[in-house]
Amino acid sequence: MRDIDKFSGCLIGGAAGDALGYAIEFCGEDEIFAKYGSEGITEYKLTNGAAQISDDTQMTLFTANGLLLYDTQLKTRGRADSPESLIAACYKDWYITQTERYPSGNVRCSRLAKMQGFYKRRAPGTTCLSSLSGSRHGNVSEPINQSKGCGGVMRVAPVGLYFCGSSESYDYSDMLAAEAAAITHGHELGYIPAAALAHIVRAVAERDLSVRAAAEEAIGAMQRLFPTAKHIGYFTELMNGALELAASDEADLEALHKLGEGWIAEETLAIAVFCAVRYESDFEKALAVSVNHKGDSDSTGAVTGNILGAKLGLSAIPKRFLTDLELSDVILETADDLHSGCPTEGDAELEEWLKKYADIQSL
Repeated sequence: MRDIDKFSGCLIGGAAGDALGYAIEFCGEDEIFAKYGSEGITEYKLTNGAAQISDDTQMTLFTANGLLLYDTQLKTRGRADSPESLIAACYKDWYITQTERYPSGNVRCSRLAKMQGFYKRRAPGTTCLSSLSGSRHGNVSEPINQSKGCGGVMRVAPVGLYFCGSSESYDYSDMLAAEAAAITHGHELGYIPAAALAHIVRAVAERDLSVRAAAEEAIGAMQRLFPTAKHIGYFTELMNGALELAASDEADLEALHKLGEGWIAEETLAIAVFCAVRYESDFEKALAVSVNHKGDSDSTGAVTGNILGAKLGLSAIPKRFLTDLELSDVILETADDLHSGCPTEGDAELEEWLKKYADIQSL
């Protein structure tokens, strides 16, 4: 099933968690609760009238852009470059937005890199920047480094969305998410959590599973896909621990402390799964818990928002999280394009679509 409400909810939800957490990303807990009260930050902090997104949402949208280039090639040519190569090309364009002035003459394929609003440095990850600065990108078979930072997992939700309702197996979409993360993050725990997140997002958006059931299914899928991975046992233990904590009477913050701080990918996913399972029917509470801690608040918020947005849909997200959200129009348009896909030949909308997704230099 492909539900536009869930597509929009996933991307807006992720951006909302990102923007809420970005304001306190580098704050300690004493500072957060002293400034915002016992519940922590629950409303956007506006800068120049907007709730600013970080590199997490920027790169998520560039992931979507790569998938839409793939979809366009496949439907207009009958063949396409590999989706991971197109995602990597879009990440290269994101790198341009972080290192050059607008407008850049070096943009290759991403329409987003032609928009001035992306030429904002919002604490981009050093691993992402360094990995994309060279001529070669990594993959699961030939890792570019041994980083397991959360920069791989926080950007792959669109992979789960794109394959909703398709004939492609979950193994295929999971592995594509792993490859998308491995472009910059080569440690097993840099890309396995990304594969698991794509699985969860696809499962809750496509089949309306509970978050717990989707997470349990994802854990099993990772054991099957990566049976010889050195760290698969630890990943499984951490994820099961998140599910156990979600069902316990452990206080929210104490539970998060047991799962980590979210600077590394497996901890980001574990925190997000804990929050999304414990507060599955309460987007607002889940988001607040996911960001109000001493760790990587924007990334844990973004992944929590991706999961619950895909589960509950945009209609269940309080409207105040859409109001003042930076680039919300682009986020919604991207969600709509992911949902609809490239129009067919003869469709009146094809010409406009190709202006967005067919101006591609040779890769």
